[in-house]
Amino acid sequence: MKWVITLLTLLTLPLLFNSVPLEVLRLKTFDALITEQSPTGHFTILNITEKDLDDMGGYPLPRQDLADIHNKIIEAGAYGVGWVMLFPHADRMGGDDEFAKALQSSASVIAMPEIDNGNYPATHGTVIKGPIISLPKAQGFLENIEPFKQSASQGAISAPVDVDNLVRRIPLLQQTDNGWVASFGTEVLKILGGGRTYQIATNLNGIEQVRVRGIPPVSTDSLGRKWISWVDTPQITLDDIDKVESTFVFVGFTAKGISPQLATPSGLLEPHKIQAALSESMLMDTPQIPDYRLFVELLLLCVSGFLTALLIARLGITWGIVSVGVLTAGIAYFGYSIIQKNILIDVTWTLISMTLIATLQFYLNFRTQYKLRQQIKKQFEHYLDPKQVKRLQDNPSLLKLGGERRRCTFLFTDVRGFTSLSERLEPEEVAEIMNKVLTIQANAVKKYDGMVDKYIGDAMMAIFNAPIDLDGHENNAILTAIEIKKNMKEANLGVEIGIGINTGEAVIGNMGSDTRFDYTAIGDAVNLAARLESSTKEVGEDIVIGYTTAINSDIPTRYLDPIKVKGKKDEIIIYTIQYPQVLFESKNVILPSFVYHALIYFL
Repeated sequence: MKWVITLLTLLTLPLLFNSVPLEVLRLKTFDALITEQSPTGHFTILNITEKDLDDMGGYPLPRQDLADIHNKIIEAGAYGVGWVMLFPHADRMGGDDEFAKALQSSASVIAMPEIDNGNYPATHGTVIKGPIISLPKAQGFLENIEPFKQSASQGAISAPVDVDNLVRRIPLLQQTDNGWVASFGTEVLKILGGGRTYQIATNLNGIEQVRVRGIPPVSTDSLGRKWISWVDTPQITLDDIDKVESTFVFVGFTAKGISPQLATPSGLLEPHKIQAALSESMLMDTPQIPDYRLFVELLLLCVSGFLTALLIARLGITWGIVSVGVLTAGIAYFGYSIIQKNILIDVTWTLISMTLIATLQFYLNFRTQYKLRQQIKKQFEHYLDPKQVKRLQDNPSLLKLGGERRRCTFLFTDVRGFTSLSERLEPEEVAEIMNKVLTIQANAVKKYDGMVDKYIGDAMMAIFNAPIDLDGHENNAILTAIEIKKNMKEANLGVEIGIGINTGEAVIGNMGSDTRFDYTAIGDAVNLAARLESSTKEVGEDIVIGYTTAINSDIPTRYLDPIKVKGKKDEIIIYTIQYPQVLFESKNVILPSFVYHALIYFL
């Protein structure tokens, strides 16, 4: 699992360094999953349209006309008016006094954009509750003319964008060299609540809350920004001013070419709509990115990534897919539900990382299985029938590599007269004969589903019932011996062969050193099979069968006199094949025992 740790370490880097693509993905996820809220009912947006400009003589509107609009709004029962417009110069038509008088007659806020001019307005009274903090300071503001500054409050209209150039978070207060300046929407709520100051709650990370008289504390991120809910605040035109009763009215231009439109997750919006959304959001439980967001996302990534690799590695493909699918669904649901609760923690990178890790783990599993299949093929293709090799490749679990105790039947052969043959013939001729002899033996073993374990010079060792289970392996071993004798005689190669067969338990598996090993069997039953083959000359039979093999075989056998073998204190009971020579020379078939006995009796 070292590769998992390495990969997870690499996958944490985009989170730790907040890479741009990941941040864009995170923000888009929030946009898609955040629950849309309903407007509070305290605000109305008044759009001055192209039609309105045409009716009033075009842009710019005389400030006397703006004063008339303001007075009509107040007369209709509005709490106040927020002019999200800039008035840095005097009106050439002389309407400033009337407009200033209208502003002074009610709760009014006018806009003050942030620009890089180093000019800072008079700051609002603020109380810091918590550690003293220092945030990135505003670069300056473009103020309105003096009569309007005296008649209305000024609110900063700053709409910073995220990495994808969309407006989502707006600072409630901006720090300057002299103190703090409120945003337009914040200033609206302050004057509506009758407050004169702000309270800023801080922690070691930065701002935690902004408190304005008359409303509950407003939670922010560490930079004092509020996540905006783009609610559908009621919108009217000049023809519907009578519909503003008991609301605060945000006034701005929607006529083309006058006010800039800013990109938001809800589309392009004019500044007065953005400031209205800010004021709405300050009265709502809006989404927030918690300070512990990074810790939770890192924890989810590491735990889920490691579990993904572990489940697939341990459970295999089918159950691995099922378990990882359940895990993925659980994390996805957690991410969805927590965003629905307005806690902005993103799990998309975790899900992407899980997919990547799962894909790699599936590949590694496949590669391991492929290498195992190739290893099985390489190890057994010359010793097993192709059908058995295919079974092992399709189901490697049939093969327990590394050693297991199994009950098998072992067959040893040895060519007689090999020494004299070597003396009479050239080495090339001897090699050719031996290849034919060993091929006859190997073909017989494969025919009866045995495994050629090894060649030892002119001898061969075969195993029945390993590596694949084989019912009646005692019968198969004896039939293999009959087949070898029959085919050797038909080949007329000038050599004889002795065969020893024994059944018993042995440890079977890959044996050898770390760098060189072979699949073989070790045990007393194996040694005894080799000793029985050596005894064929002594007892005068080509095939000698051990007691356990004979009593578990359906093929009739004939009892021989017990023999002494090296390494055994007691005499060994042995048998050989029991049927007429003519039957042996014709064909190899297993007939019922009474048939064999009848043939023996009559012949």
